[in-house]
Amino acid sequence: MNYTGKKLGFGCMRMPILKDDDQTSFNYEKIEALFDMFLENGFTYFDTAHTYHGYKAEEAVGKALVARHKRDSFQIATKMPMRDVNSYEDMEKKFDEQLANLQTDYIDFYLLHNLGSVTYRKAEEIRGFEFGFKKKAEGKIKYFGFSFHDTPELLEEILTKNPDVDFVQLQINYLDWENPNIEARRCYEIAVKHNKKVIVMEPIKGGTLANVPEEAEKMMKEYAPDMTPASWAIRYAASLENVFMVLSGMNEFEQLKDNMGYMKDFKPLNEEEISILEKVTDIINKDTAIACTNCRYCEKGCPMKIAIPDYFSLYNSFKRTKGNFSSQYVYYLNVVGTGRGKASECIGCGQCEDACPQHLSIIE
Repeated sequence: MNYTGKKLGFGCMRMPILKDDDQTSFNYEKIEALFDMFLENGFTYFDTAHTYHGYKAEEAVGKALVARHKRDSFQIATKMPMRDVNSYEDMEKKFDEQLANLQTDYIDFYLLHNLGSVTYRKAEEIRGFEFGFKKKAEGKIKYFGFSFHDTPELLEEILTKNPDVDFVQLQINYLDWENPNIEARRCYEIAVKHNKKVIVMEPIKGGTLANVPEEAEKMMKEYAPDMTPASWAIRYAASLENVFMVLSGMNEFEQLKDNMGYMKDFKPLNEEEISILEKVTDIINKDTAIACTNCRYCEKGCPMKIAIPDYFSLYNSFKRTKGNFSSQYVYYLNVVGTGRGKASECIGCGQCEDACPQHLSIIE
């Protein structure tokens, strides 16, 4: 696979919205302005998925991007939602729906979404890889791959059995590089071993690496005063040789300008910068209670409608402020006030843990 574009991709998992409690209340004026600025600066890759933003993200991208720009001026990536299909025929219907949502007749980068131990077995059963290669042969997909959140051993099995995929999308960031739950380094090394190009998701770990502890940020600023914590994280992922694309969810103009500024003429990290990030990793690991990335996969199907990522975020803030309970409790009540279940109402059904890409002990 030969991709010669810039390494920064626009991740559309967390686009600007008008109401915090409505993931489908898109702020189209802002989204269109962000997309336009991205394109005007020579960046062309947009990543979405059928399940993002309450199953409405593809429609938003179709309206804000595809309907407003020449089709050959950008690339779209989207994904087959493996948890929502149960047969080959389901995939056919879902794919046609995705094309309609995106207002296009082909998709540049198409992925089987979030393969893990359960979804991969389903993909085998309903011939998911066969489906992707068929669509590629028909010209409806340019490049075919999959996103992955599981063990290095399973990734080895998938790539061994499906050697013709064009790429793999992995969660890679400096915090997860040696994380025993994510094992980003080993997964990356397996992709390299199989000669697969890599797309990086969660380079900033759901915003965690954009807001690092004060001690860590001071270390970064002393070395490079003009570089933000987020820029360190994205450059880390982009510095890996087999990585051809790093996705970043940019819902503010400042974030977009910052990312484009250092990715237009990308320079890999040097040895001293890598050493600094190793120290930063140790600081963050001591400061973070729950490694949630706010992907919200856990929320779908929760019978109690518990706002799991919101509560985890509040808990992390609670721990970082050395147990300042009152400041976080106000926000907790705000979330509960929107009709969401309380954390104490969890019935322990386990669907959230099955869906969690980070393999968190959510019920606990």
